[in-house]
Amino acid sequence: MDMIGIQTKICWTVTRGEGLSPIESCEGLGDPACFYVAVIFILNGLMMALFFIYGTYLSGSRLGGLVTVLCFFFNHGECTRVMWTPPLRESFSYPFLVLQMLLVTHILRATKLYRGSLIALCISNIFFMLPWQFAQFVLLTQIASLFAVYVVGYIDIYKLRKIIYIHMISLALCFVLMFGNSMLLTSYYASSLVIIWGMLALKPHFVKINVSELSLWIIQGCLWLFGTIILKYLTSRIFGIADDAHIGNLLTSKFFSYKDFDTLLYTCAAEFDFMEKETPLRYTKTLLLPAVLVVFIAIVRKIISDMWSILAKQQTHIRKHQFDHGELVYHALQLLAYTALGILIMRLKLFLTPHMCVMASLICSRQLFGWLFCKVHPGAVVFAVLAAMSIQGSANLQTQWNIVGEFSNLPQEELIEWIKYSTKPDAVFAGAMPTMASVKLSALRPVVNHPHYEDAGLRARTKIVYSMYSRKAAEEVKQELVKLKVNYYILEESWCIRRSKPGCSMPEIWDVEDPANAGKTPLCNLLVKESKPHFTTVFQNSVYKVLEVIKE
Repeated sequence: MDMIGIQTKICWTVTRGEGLSPIESCEGLGDPACFYVAVIFILNGLMMALFFIYGTYLSGSRLGGLVTVLCFFFNHGECTRVMWTPPLRESFSYPFLVLQMLLVTHILRATKLYRGSLIALCISNIFFMLPWQFAQFVLLTQIASLFAVYVVGYIDIYKLRKIIYIHMISLALCFVLMFGNSMLLTSYYASSLVIIWGMLALKPHFVKINVSELSLWIIQGCLWLFGTIILKYLTSRIFGIADDAHIGNLLTSKFFSYKDFDTLLYTCAAEFDFMEKETPLRYTKTLLLPAVLVVFIAIVRKIISDMWSILAKQQTHIRKHQFDHGELVYHALQLLAYTALGILIMRLKLFLTPHMCVMASLICSRQLFGWLFCKVHPGAVVFAVLAAMSIQGSANLQTQWNIVGEFSNLPQEELIEWIKYSTKPDAVFAGAMPTMASVKLSALRPVVNHPHYEDAGLRARTKIVYSMYSRKAAEEVKQELVKLKVNYYILEESWCIRRSKPGCSMPEIWDVEDPANAGKTPLCNLLVKESKPHFTTVFQNSVYKVLEVIKE
């Protein structure tokens, strides 16, 4: 842009008053922060074009693409968080899942497999997995759904085998591109791929088993489920990998009374709690939920009709007609998987709501509603539904547009400025994970913990750092910090007292982990009043208190 003489940024000085120094503010692609955010917004903007293509392809009508895009915007607050928090890993990752699912749909529908489709699927898999380590759990649900579709006879073994091979290749390439991230190789996703591959290889032996069709489905389902769990357990033990152990514990805590330090850090945050009761109500007001339920019931009716013909007649020649519309069955199963994820962990509405928007496009599908479109013009049905959706949908859009604000965090600015000018470049800092990210990025100081929780070592260090909010003795906490070579600890009093719900303040979380000290005064409360003899207060403002660790 500089070479061809296009202006890349505009800067101006902002006078802030109240004794604050004026600051320079810039916008345009030449400004690193604006460039970063603009790229994310462009990527997510292109995703909307993908949604239109996806809805059109799945439903067989351009009206379906229109329904998908309008449903997305009418439910925008439930579909994405990119407008509030662009730098999330999912903001880079999710658009490639949309492309990946579109390609899977194409592969399931196509009568002939082309190499180009498989290569595109591999590339989209890689771009989905690389930025976001949670991607493997989403791909596990996809593989499980596809396996179920295969077991009941909607896709042939040749197609599923090709898809499995592509997933295996993309997983291996991600392992290499992530510099040997062994968490990928010991994941449920990897184990599931190996088990399905093995079961496909043993297909001739399954055919010889003299049992009913239904029994064969149950046998294969159980083999996949228990095989995946056992293989995951064995590979994790063999390689000694515990990086994703917290995910298993988090899911366990959803069904049972299990809780530990890591799971409480997650479940005490609203986005990792169960789905809010208001969410289904919001879906209903925009008619997204009723539309999807109508589509889902139509697909289930088709499945039951097909299954009944197979289970009742037990005739092999009927199986051929079952291979039709496997992509619809896959989308129905994927919807169930995303619903389970969304209910268990609110943040994962990210997958559920957009998928519901894609499913809504099927109200235009002649495969499902051909009987209705013989009597009524499809356009009339679709525009009537969209008109009804737009009543609440347009109100939702207006609410989104009305949210205007500016970022200001003066206490943190003071903290960063103090660190830059009053500490050595190699001074090591510890504190709350979000604050440490700012210290690392804005002051370029070494930190001992940061918000990347999919690493067992980092989780262990964070637990030591957060012991400052426990009821342990100051000397014990200091000794642990010295082992981590911490020079400064950034204490935030709000972390000592804030409580999102009962049992969720930091001292209460520590009572679960360290019951021996329960009932004592939290260390952070003591240090807010007096930091000596183990620490020295070197900086303090309304939010932060920087304690220098006194070395022996």
